Amino acid sequence: MRRADRLFQITQYLRGRRLTTARQLAEWLSVSERTVYRDVRDLSLSGVPVDGEAGVGYRIKPGYDLPPLMFTADEVEALVIGMRMVQAWGGPQLSASAAAALAKVVLALPRDKRDFVEATPLFAPNTRMDLQQGERLEQIRQAINSRHKLLLHYSDAQQRGSQRVVWPLALAFFGGSWLLAAWCEVREDFRSFRLDRVQQLSEQGYYPDRDGRRLADFVRAMRREHKEQGFPPPR
Repeated sequence: MRRADRLFQITQYLRGRRLTTARQLAEWLSVSERTVYRDVRDLSLSGVPVDGEAGVGYRIKPGYDLPPLMFTADEVEALVIGMRMVQAWGGPQLSASAAAALAKVVLALPRDKRDFVEATPLFAPNTRMDLQQGERLEQIRQAINSRHKLLLHYSDAQQRGSQRVVWPLALAFFGGSWLLAAWCEVREDFRSFRLDRVQQLSEQGYYPDRDGRRLADFVRAMRREHKEQGFPPPR
């Protein structure tokens, strides 16, 4: 990595976090801590408002902004395929937001590189989820953000129906299907549910931010069960 690129990356890391240590930066950038200390010093001397000190950590003062970003070809391709996947599988609201975000990325590029976006040979299947599933995805997403319980009318893999009151924690897209990670009041345990098996859903009251039932607790439970991070099979 060129030194100029490394300085840019350090600036990005420090802008996106409250406090970052030299050891963390060294690991992320595959350089020595001594190199990080020198780079941070040079950033400060160049006018970047870096707060902190060696052995404690660094951050950039709030309000600092960078000039318009320049993307590499690989970064542009990563953005394009990511946006195209969200457009194909993200439901109506996320799909529209992805299209708008991609348009902003194109406008941020130099004119001679804008055609590269259209020519990128990376695509997502244009088999969008049906309208009903898209609406359910949006409803679940909003429930996660607002911490609303959901009443699910659900059919499992054996077509057995049940009703579950769940605390929605996260959504993940695996192999063509959306999965909902949740705390299930019926089972008194974490469960995951396939969105395409949800027959109906409705919002209930708020659920509390309770220790042992948060997303981090779900992830730890899955690590114990599968010895790696991931969602359990839907039940």
